[in-house]
Amino acid sequence: MKRFQLSQLQLLLLSIIITAVLSVKGYSQSYTKGEFRDSIANQPYFSIHKDNYFITGVPTNKTIDRTTANAKYQISFKQILTRSRLPWDTYLFMTYTQKSFWNIYKESFPFSDINFNPSIAVGKAFFDKKDKLKGIANLSFEHESNGRDSIFSRSWNRLSLEYTTNVAKNTIGRFKVWLPFGYKEGNPDLLEYAGLGQINLSHIIKPDKFFFDIRFRKGLNLDLKGSVRTRLYFNPFDNNISNQYLMLEWFVGQAEGMLNYQQSQSMIRLGYVIRTNEFKWLSGK
Repeated sequence: MKRFQLSQLQLLLLSIIITAVLSVKGYSQSYTKGEFRDSIANQPYFSIHKDNYFITGVPTNKTIDRTTANAKYQISFKQILTRSRLPWDTYLFMTYTQKSFWNIYKESFPFSDINFNPSIAVGKAFFDKKDKLKGIANLSFEHESNGRDSIFSRSWNRLSLEYTTNVAKNTIGRFKVWLPFGYKEGNPDLLEYAGLGQINLSHIIKPDKFFFDIRFRKGLNLDLKGSVRTRLYFNPFDNNISNQYLMLEWFVGQAEGMLNYQQSQSMIRLGYVIRTNEFKWLSGK
């Protein structure tokens, strides 16, 4: 199988972007412990978890035709299970995310892969000595599978720990590691492509108008297996009370979907997204 690797130019461009983002100093005014608790108490039980989107596009590393172009969409929500504070000031919630790859340019419009990702999690906020919000940690049990059987079955379970915090002005970092289990039947080499964690940086270029997001994953081995996903969000509307944006996404690497996780991809897609504001508290007031 031919492996797709990031070129030196691509790696250099990514390094320049990250350096520029992280070199900016200063922060927005942070939430206090009381303000954060009030916000948790007043937010809806049911809300968006990850981005909800419909995007379509073409590959950059193979011939473009109706078999290689496709659409991808995702639905994701979060349900708070208890508003009352649990021990150690934690709160309990569940999430569900479904990501689908849809061959809308082929006859009969078949779905090539559908991935299901439910979880149950405990969240906790951390504050500094002045009771200002520093970050939010989530400990979750996740299952992910494609709901198929026989040789097409793909699934894994993981215990995940994620910490989200401000890393620079207008930049939020999400650092996630996982302890996987129950994956060796059907996809025993999955970790060579998905790795043991990911780093996600989200930068506000212009509030409520223009955002940049990048996510890194590295496989277990020393080769270049893994993935880089970059996103640009643009709001074309004068008022944006519903977090609606246009999104340009470029995915490079492996394990974009579960069925063909070993297959290398370089896909550029464009479409509509309702962007999550799950960590709005870290954007400041």
